[in-house]
Amino acid sequence: MSTLPDPFTYLDGKSRVSSVDEWYQCRQPEILKFLQEYQYGYYPDHSAEKVTATRSGNSVTINIAVGSKSSSFKATINLPSGTTSSAPAPVVIAIGGIDNNAYLKQGVAVVTFDYTTVSPDSNSKTGAFWALYNGKDIGVLTAWAWGFHRVLDALILTAPEINSAKVGVTGCSRLGKAALAAGLFDTRITLTMPMSSGVQGLGPYRYTTLSGQGENLENSKSGAGWWSNSGLGTFVNKAEQLPFDAHTIAAAIAPRALVIDQGQGDPYTNSKGTAIVVYPAAQLVYKWLGVPDQIAMAIRSGGHCDNSGYTNVLPYVLKIFKGTATTRNYNDLTPWNAMSTAYPWSSNIPKA
Repeated sequence: MSTLPDPFTYLDGKSRVSSVDEWYQCRQPEILKFLQEYQYGYYPDHSAEKVTATRSGNSVTINIAVGSKSSSFKATINLPSGTTSSAPAPVVIAIGGIDNNAYLKQGVAVVTFDYTTVSPDSNSKTGAFWALYNGKDIGVLTAWAWGFHRVLDALILTAPEINSAKVGVTGCSRLGKAALAAGLFDTRITLTMPMSSGVQGLGPYRYTTLSGQGENLENSKSGAGWWSNSGLGTFVNKAEQLPFDAHTIAAAIAPRALVIDQGQGDPYTNSKGTAIVVYPAAQLVYKWLGVPDQIAMAIRSGGHCDNSGYTNVLPYVLKIFKGTATTRNYNDLTPWNAMSTAYPWSSNIPKA
């Protein structure tokens, strides 16, 4: 089994990052480019889009036009009591359900939208995204990520009670994969919160048998090939040839915050692999970049998409949004231990 690719080595396999400035100027853009080529599909040019929005009470209608094409979908705003434009609340944009009350009680707004109106979880190419971009080789995860971003546009236009400089994105399982993509492709996202995300999220393409069902590229592509572009399909049965793994995706989000939720009892995603392989490998990059507190691992005892995951990460969310101190150790991998043999390049990290 091949080890995790060295995130500091360029795609040519020869040259290596030598400074933090070089990471941000050269390596991070290269990672974003090849992730689009090999997994997500190329994200649409937002500068070509005209976004408008109208609000009625807690309902917002988002309208997007690209040339002669147009589409729309809706989002719902849930505000904490006492929130005003002069005292705006941080926000978590969520798809697929979240523990709203836990967040509202802590002064965090929750905004939801029906992701199926942006794109169904299928290859049908219908919905608001495909009305504009049908024919593009783009995965549905990227379409859902685009939905998160257009909701944020609409909040900026219509919701002064929301602090658009403190924005989280979340979802669970396939929707956690989408939230990860949303955080990856929009630097306005302050905090990315993928829950039980698995392969094509923060589950490793390598080391797939450490726990769970042995979720891997092969069964992921055969079960829902539309989540990614066609490029990822060329690596079926040769995933170890991918020039990246999930730790690369996590590292590309830095210096912005990332909290990863996984349940020990999850039979569907490789929680142990995420915890002992992906997280510590990505954490090394965050530490090297000088932002070690901007990445967190939240392991809980429950199963797949257990709603307790949202309270599990909430102390970290409040730390990022409000600077609230927490005694929770979000580097604790108990009951497991980091598997350093998976990332031997850790002994040869560039000097910052």
